[in-house]
Amino acid sequence: MRIFRQIRAKAVVVISVLGLLVSLTAQASLIPAPPKLAAKSYILIDADSGRVLVENDADKRLPPASLTKMMTAYLVESEIAKGNISPEDKVRISVKAWKAPGSRMFIKEGDFVTISDLLKGIIIQSGNDASIAVAEHIGGSEAAFADLMTQHAEAMGMKDTQYMNATGLPMDGHYSTARDLSILANRIIKDYPEQYNIYSQQYFTYNNIRQPNRNRLLWRDKSVDGLKTGHTDEAGYCLVASAKRGGMRLISVVMGTNSEESRARESQKLLAYGFRYFETLKPYSAGDILNEPRVWGGQKPDVKLGIRHDMNITIPRGQAKRLTAKLNVSKVIQAPVSEGQAMGVLQISLDDEILAERPLVALESVEEGGFFKRLWDSIVLFFKGLLG
Repeated sequence: MRIFRQIRAKAVVVISVLGLLVSLTAQASLIPAPPKLAAKSYILIDADSGRVLVENDADKRLPPASLTKMMTAYLVESEIAKGNISPEDKVRISVKAWKAPGSRMFIKEGDFVTISDLLKGIIIQSGNDASIAVAEHIGGSEAAFADLMTQHAEAMGMKDTQYMNATGLPMDGHYSTARDLSILANRIIKDYPEQYNIYSQQYFTYNNIRQPNRNRLLWRDKSVDGLKTGHTDEAGYCLVASAKRGGMRLISVVMGTNSEESRARESQKLLAYGFRYFETLKPYSAGDILNEPRVWGGQKPDVKLGIRHDMNITIPRGQAKRLTAKLNVSKVIQAPVSEGQAMGVLQISLDDEILAERPLVALESVEEGGFFKRLWDSIVLFFKGLLG
């Protein structure tokens, strides 16, 4: 959705939505306080903009229980994407995997099971046996695989997460946070969309045993299409959920509730609040021409500027007219200019609050002009400088 007019300027430009200047004293839409949940920790974010809409103790380190398996599955998906393994590869099931306690896929020691089936067993059935099987297959041992999980978490910016196993069974030093799990959920959705549909499947049958997905929201809300539940006595009942309505996707993380029903109900509260009172807009897309300043000494008189990636912002509903865009463009641009070269900054603000900033880059290259063109432009620039 393009909500700003095209911007053309040579230094700093401020415009408002739809080209209308709106008084900053205009009354804002009224938004109630976010719901308070019966949970130890929770967070609600917009997946596209990354904006945090609600949070409470979101950086508190807690046992993640089977939410751990989100990273286990992510590593499997990563290995498939790299070509290191195939969904049709068969994994030999070890005694350790077969004897795994807790929720199970019911694989048998000595059997050969495809990566595809194991991935479904991890995501849909929350199989501890399936998680150990893929960990041993990819990492050589569960401990080595857990170290890889922690390394991936660090690379994603999950600052308060450490994995000691692939299942989420209680273990000293095994922890994560609501904020970190929201980051992971977003990466699962965006990095491997071809695998994400597994998270929405309500049932999976293996070894003639049909088990339901433990995410109750998949039955209650058609907009919910993932992600994962978790439970141990230590962790309580946890749920990471994602829902998409229209063009807006939200991710909720609820940790430490007291029942299956509670984790579903509290997650619904967060999602309902986010969709009711916020909206996500895309003011600019990658490649949009936002500015065409002059290029001195170039083969072309100007250069097209824009952003590398789509820009998404999340705002309270009804406040789009209060948005302004500001371009800070380099005052003097001299050839040569390389495609992708930073030329300034684009800022989107709601009243006095900056919501987003993106580098303003050249969308094309501009080579140096001929000798006389460069000489003449140098002279003009010189006298412009003397005259201020």
